[in-house]
Amino acid sequence: MKINRSQHIFSFFLLLFIVACSTKKNTFVSRNYHALTTKYNVLYNGGVAFDKGIADINTKSKNNFWKRLPVEKMEMSDGSILDTAKNANFDLAETKATKGIQKHSMNIGGKEYNYQTDEAYLMLGKARYYSQRFVPALDAFNYILYKYPNSSKIHEAKIWREKTNMRLGNEALAIKNLSKLLKDFKLNKQLVANANAVLAEAFLNLEEKDSAVVKLQVAEKATKINTEKARYRFILGQLYEELGKRELALSSYQSVIDMNRKADREYRIQAYARKAQLFDFQNGDKAQITKMFAQLVENRENRPFLDLIYHQMGVFYDKSNDIELALKNYNLSLKKVKDNTYLAASNYRNIGNMYFKSTNFPLAAKYYDSTLVKLDKKTREFAQIEKVRKNLDDVIKYDALAVTNDSILKVVSLSETDRIVYFGKYIDELKKKEEKQALLVKIQQEAIKNFEHSGNSDLPGTTLLNTKTAVRTLPKLDSGSSTSSTFYFYNPTTVAFGQLEFKKNWGKRNPNGFWRMKTSSANSTTDTPLSDATPLQVTTKTIDKPDDKYSVDYYLNQIPSDKKVLDSINQIRNFAFYQLGIIYKEKFKEYALATAKLEKILEQNPEEKLVLPTMYNLYKIYQITDATKATAMKNRIVSQYPGSRYAQIISNTDTNSSNLETPEKIYNQFYKLFQEQQFVEVLEKLNTAIIQFSGDEILPKMELLRANTQAKLFGLEAYKKALEEVAEQYSNSEEGKQAQEILNNQIPILEKMEFSSAAKSWKILFKVGLKTDSLTQETQAKIKKFIEDEKISNHSYSYDVYTDKENFIVIHNIKSEAYANDIINYMTVNKQYTINQPAIVISSDNYKIVQIKKNLDRYLASKKQ
Repeated sequence: MKINRSQHIFSFFLLLFIVACSTKKNTFVSRNYHALTTKYNVLYNGGVAFDKGIADINTKSKNNFWKRLPVEKMEMSDGSILDTAKNANFDLAETKATKGIQKHSMNIGGKEYNYQTDEAYLMLGKARYYSQRFVPALDAFNYILYKYPNSSKIHEAKIWREKTNMRLGNEALAIKNLSKLLKDFKLNKQLVANANAVLAEAFLNLEEKDSAVVKLQVAEKATKINTEKARYRFILGQLYEELGKRELALSSYQSVIDMNRKADREYRIQAYARKAQLFDFQNGDKAQITKMFAQLVENRENRPFLDLIYHQMGVFYDKSNDIELALKNYNLSLKKVKDNTYLAASNYRNIGNMYFKSTNFPLAAKYYDSTLVKLDKKTREFAQIEKVRKNLDDVIKYDALAVTNDSILKVVSLSETDRIVYFGKYIDELKKKEEKQALLVKIQQEAIKNFEHSGNSDLPGTTLLNTKTAVRTLPKLDSGSSTSSTFYFYNPTTVAFGQLEFKKNWGKRNPNGFWRMKTSSANSTTDTPLSDATPLQVTTKTIDKPDDKYSVDYYLNQIPSDKKVLDSINQIRNFAFYQLGIIYKEKFKEYALATAKLEKILEQNPEEKLVLPTMYNLYKIYQITDATKATAMKNRIVSQYPGSRYAQIISNTDTNSSNLETPEKIYNQFYKLFQEQQFVEVLEKLNTAIIQFSGDEILPKMELLRANTQAKLFGLEAYKKALEEVAEQYSNSEEGKQAQEILNNQIPILEKMEFSSAAKSWKILFKVGLKTDSLTQETQAKIKKFIEDEKISNHSYSYDVYTDKENFIVIHNIKSEAYANDIINYMTVNKQYTINQPAIVISSDNYKIVQIKKNLDRYLASKKQ
């Protein structure tokens, strides 16, 4: 038999190698085998994955330059700090580090003989840190410090540990340990930079900006990584801005720009933008900034950042009061913006502000709507713009009312000759406008025909009129263009074409509910409608001729002449001006606009009740804007209305005087009486005060309080009617909107409430009169004595107002109807508790309905049935 010696020799050496490479044997071969395997296999592959994870963070994590940048570029998850990682590369790095520890650690007798194990733990901690699992990461770093005090990575591990402590909210501990580390050891420059960067972030978390600046300056000088250097310089610029150090901020931003290609381009572009924001509009060289913007736009490498550049140009021209260029650049920015939603929101917001300042409120409202779509609903800015937007609804309503009525009154004031001239000019302008529109329609029709013949389905740059769905986008209104929108109804050309197509298919139609049917008018066109329905004969009193709108008489005949009508128009106009003035003053703090509206009221023969409130509000505005006018208005109020409360208020210099009863003080008195259930007294005083304070800004609050008082005395129907009056008369005030909200949401629910047989608790009612009546006091005394004598601790009683004439003494917290009847019988038998009025047993839920609807009689009738 032949023996295979080579096989046995190979097996012997293999067994010897395996024994020599055991993690439990401290031999030269074992130490170097496991160290080399850990370094060049496990840690190398883990390091590659870790570097990919870092690259993903740098690529995917977007810098939010609208806020102060964090020192470290890492987006924190919205969940808890223990959230699991979403980056697979860090998972792989953690897996490799764990494998290196489990398979190659040589922990023999409490001592580690694999000099690569500490680096495996360091990688493990870093991978967990970037996975935002900070508690497990802290365990890994602490293990290094505990088991490997002589490791070459000990200082790096300490920095990472404090970095993790900072993420866990232990900023004070991180600052203490890192400060000691920097003081006790001489570290290499990059570790010094890393440690100071962590210190800077910790100080920023504690809002200690001055200390953060010092540490960030050290980190910026020590780091050798250009990306970090650019980031630290930019953050320093932001911190100097927040600290009010403009020149230092400009210097920091310029240092980012001077890095040229060593810095990421986004930092450089943002630095240019920050410099533009810090421009001194009083003493600065505007030509230099304009030249800077021109160079940025011309540089082809800046194309990805044109949205930001155009936005900053818009801000610059906006602050320079060059409205046309500002609007142009904001719109260019909107065309270039891609995924930066806040930049788009900023453009819309700034355009909205421009239209608001120019009192073009309908357009301002549209742009504010677009701003709200782009903003995060949880931010304070969203809430502020939403509030302004809601207030604009009232401004638009009253402004349209004021403009319309003011125009009518101006035409009324013209002489007959001037009226003819006025309407003649209007007709000429109307004809020119329609001729131009007809030309545009003709061009549009030719374009459609050409494209139909060429086989194309869409016109370039527009939406075809015969498409089923129109593109509904907000028009970006360039200063000289009104046709840039793709939304059908924003484009006068397409609208005009649609009107012509309608007339061609349907003829002339009256704007009524049966427009598809022909009228009996001889002047109506006889085109056959698309439907086969029998024409409906409609009789009209007057039929306008097609050319009526080109006749001066057509307009002259519409001018009102009745004095009552003109007085009504004047009153409505003045009321609209007053509401606009109050809104500008109270809601927007636009004192110039408020002054213009209120001063105009006094020039237009207003109602007497508007004069004094208008003068008083002007006086309050003049106190802020013009002291001389404030003094003159004060003297005018005191001399013309010496007995008024306004005169008393502005003449009394001691604002803390108890004798000075301001509207606010009187309202607080009424509200206190309301809380004390003195509803009859409150209603009487409110009725007087509402007349007395007519036109005052406190009036909506008083009216709403009166509505609530009427609800307590007269029930749901009276409450609903009073709320409708408040909502209609004071629709622009908070109280008016609150009343409308109650009408929409609460009143329908209350109206549906009905009596129920199910009950968890019951009450006993005794009808009484006023609280001061002897019968009321006698009844209340007997009930009190009954509860005290019988020691029924869980029962209580109260005096409840029902109407202005009837009220109740109520015993509460009764568990069943039978028990309530037992109490009544017991009180009847015992003369010391006997009450002459009949007792009413009612469930707590039904008592609530009775108080809301004031329908006790209905309840008693239903109970008898």
